[in-house]
Amino acid sequence: MGAQWKTKCKETAANAKGRIFTKLAKEIMVAARAGANPDMNPRLRLAVDQAKKASMPKDTVERAIKKGAGLLDAGVNYEKLIYEGFAPHRVPVIVECLTDNTNRTASNIRVLFRKGQLGALGSVSWDFDYLGMIEATPEAAQADAELAAIEAGARDLEPGEDGATLFLTEPAEMDAVSRALPAYGFAVQSAQLGYRPKNPVTLGEAERMEVEAFLEAIDADDDVQNVFVGLAE
Repeated sequence: MGAQWKTKCKETAANAKGRIFTKLAKEIMVAARAGANPDMNPRLRLAVDQAKKASMPKDTVERAIKKGAGLLDAGVNYEKLIYEGFAPHRVPVIVECLTDNTNRTASNIRVLFRKGQLGALGSVSWDFDYLGMIEATPEAAQADAELAAIEAGARDLEPGEDGATLFLTEPAEMDAVSRALPAYGFAVQSAQLGYRPKNPVTLGEAERMEVEAFLEAIDADDDVQNVFVGLAE
């Protein structure tokens, strides 16, 4: 699993889409604090692009931008919290939250980690690299991923899912690389900052199922934005 753990499709399509829209709206609101114009705000531009790819309604996107930028009376301030610890079988986990109630989130995370081990900040992040991660697909058969990575300024690349390529960048370079890749024949499907494990843990099937159940419970919490896990594919 390596980078970001993705929940299995066990929910109805409507519920799954609702959860995705909620997370995307939060990211847009937080990004919009630095400015409501996506052309001048790289983080907001990437968040809006992700929302469009997920088919979020335009009016929902615009409302989230206005709320985050303080242009609506009913503005909401979300605070970013990061929790580190271990899933069962000592699998390292980093959980990113966006919340309007830090006490509620802290309490929920403590309960969710009862089957694992909640650690202090820095307890597992030393075993991860913090990178930009861009998933892109070739638009032409002759598109060369290695050439695109070099020319666009990516740090590294690796095979992604369904024929995609995962381009890895320094955090500050993610937006520039995302903008450059289309010129080399690649369509960007997603781009985000996140944690890549240096030494992912390999587990047997039974142990993996236990870890996945733990991760599903965490990901289902409304305040959880991203879950990163050091679990080998």
